[in-house]
Amino acid sequence: MIIVTGAAGFIGSAFIWKLNTEGMKDIIAVDKMRNGEKWLNLRKREYTDWVDKDDLFSWLACDENAKKITGIVHVGACSATTETDGDFLMSNNYSYTKKLWNFCSENNINFVYASSAATYGLGEMGYNDEMTEEEFQKLMPLNKYGYSKKYFDDWAFKQEKKPKQWQGIKFFNVYGPQEYHKERMASMVFHTYNQFLQIGKVKLFKSHKEGYKDGEQLRDFVYIKDVLDVMYFFLMEKVESGVYNLGTGKARSFYDLSLNTIKAIEPNIKGEEVIEFVPMPEDLRGRYQYFTEASMNKLKKAGYKKEFYTLEEGVKDYVVNYLSKEDPYL
Repeated sequence: MIIVTGAAGFIGSAFIWKLNTEGMKDIIAVDKMRNGEKWLNLRKREYTDWVDKDDLFSWLACDENAKKITGIVHVGACSATTETDGDFLMSNNYSYTKKLWNFCSENNINFVYASSAATYGLGEMGYNDEMTEEEFQKLMPLNKYGYSKKYFDDWAFKQEKKPKQWQGIKFFNVYGPQEYHKERMASMVFHTYNQFLQIGKVKLFKSHKEGYKDGEQLRDFVYIKDVLDVMYFFLMEKVESGVYNLGTGKARSFYDLSLNTIKAIEPNIKGEEVIEFVPMPEDLRGRYQYFTEASMNKLKKAGYKKEFYTLEEGVKDYVVNYLSKEDPYL
């Protein structure tokens, strides 16, 4: 039996899809459905039971099924980088994760949890997941969200009692189906697709940093299907415990991302016809990342051999097989 937290969210619901495709249905889905459209992410999924996030630890203490758990995949934290309530972030991203870690440690269970590339801050120390514990502690996140994720990573390294096997995943810029409820926090592919259909143009930020042209700010964009394959690898294979980056290892520009999205709709269009540049808001300019790129050597050393989608392949699959369909869900 596998527990998936954040089960109605982007990565959580997609991971349940992955488990289902592997023939696994003995799954406990944990989340809060609330008033939005997240329920659509689970409409086609098969799982054993639904447990409200606030009731999970009571369920673990009382339900006989808890004895059958072999792994917990915890992607149910607050993922909004714009969240300003520090108490909310520490409760959801730190304290709740600690409780799951302790449960897995006490019961010899595999634990996979969501860390974040936001822990790296502006990348002053690079994006290397093979840093020492002391080097990780020196990272300087740019916001409270990144800090809440970093603080749990720091705590995990210090623990003597550990789960049977554990991996903290530093997700870079994930895009793909199931993200539709995320609104502002959805990927640039999602926003580019909808903006182009609505107004026939796409707006990108001008550059305010020497050495970067407008629209040439770089990110490591990783397709959700690659993310799911890596998570499944961590959950099912014997892998060295620790924190791991999850990007592609190849930074690409927002211009490339947007143009590939548009070309998946209209193949013969040219970027200068549809992409325009607007000033970046003043409050973002001092804390805007112009370059992120995951070092992926650690994952390769751990034995993961599958090739990742290129930006062109991932964007085309997302647009053609999901965004453009009446039913865009996995």
